[in-house]
Amino acid sequence: MNKVVLVTGSNSGIGLALCERLLSQDPEGLQLCLACRNMRRAEAARSALLTSHPTAQVSLLQMDTSSISSVISAAQEVRLRFQRLDYLYLNAGIMPNPQFDVKAFFKGLFSSNVITMFATGEGILTQKDGVTPDGLQEVFTTNLFGHFLLVRELEPVLCHEGRTSQLIWTSSSNAHRSAFNLEDVQHRGGTQPYSSSKYASDLLSLALNTHYNKQGLYSSVICPGFVMTNLTYGILPSFPAFLWTLLMPIFWLIRMFTNTFTLTPYNGAEALFWLFQQKPESLDPYAKYHSLTSGLGHNYTQPRKMDIDLETSESLYEKLLHLESDVRKKLQTEAPHAPIHPAESESS
Repeated sequence: MNKVVLVTGSNSGIGLALCERLLSQDPEGLQLCLACRNMRRAEAARSALLTSHPTAQVSLLQMDTSSISSVISAAQEVRLRFQRLDYLYLNAGIMPNPQFDVKAFFKGLFSSNVITMFATGEGILTQKDGVTPDGLQEVFTTNLFGHFLLVRELEPVLCHEGRTSQLIWTSSSNAHRSAFNLEDVQHRGGTQPYSSSKYASDLLSLALNTHYNKQGLYSSVICPGFVMTNLTYGILPSFPAFLWTLLMPIFWLIRMFTNTFTLTPYNGAEALFWLFQQKPESLDPYAKYHSLTSGLGHNYTQPRKMDIDLETSESLYEKLLHLESDVRKKLQTEAPHAPIHPAESESS
């Protein structure tokens, strides 16, 4: 029986690299669904995958995790197409409008914090968030809440008696407790929305295990390491491409001293691919699985304990349920004939 795999944010970067690695292992044993916001780029990604693996089953799904109506429509389409989902990779994400502190950057170059600075952007980046048409914070919705709503919508195909399914979140080493505020889960009042959203995904993964393991659904979190992707290049939008090229030898040199500089999307997808091969019951819900690359280019996965606790994860889960209820009521008011998720009464 073919395994059904859905990957959000899969038209480029780590998501696309994961799809290539999955198909390289078993091109005919998967039904792979690329869930993307931009369908032109999604078509290009699908064509590239089929060029390498012409017999593969690769379908497309239009979905923008920053839009509540888009997530609900996409989930409805998934339920029509598939009787079950074996793997749901929650990979889509944004890191918007970073402000780069040049002074802090050059100061950090000559400090003991230089590796952490490059790996996480700590101390050199602040961000300005936007607001979605639904009235929600953009980073929070794209990176976290849209995915939470997707999981809730896909319960009928994720939870089946007698078999297991996996949720796998792409988190970050930039997921810091200090950036997250339980009283402001959308991070309206802060300057680190990306870090907050990634820490929240770590918390949410733990809560999802608490609530869904008995139904055969397991959640895990990965960190791809420092990877050169569009998100990375977006840190310095006016930075000429040739300067990134000039920096690469420095990054390769740094990798001789730290294993977190995975650098390529293929390497960054290591933990995502590794989790595909594991029994979900054997995984630690408190661990973040890190993609690591040695100085000689050897890829491997290593679990590291997350700075999370059950009480905070449960509080966040309850807040997200209440927010879900609110946005569904608003959607019903604006579009009375929109479908209602069967679990809505539970979250109301």
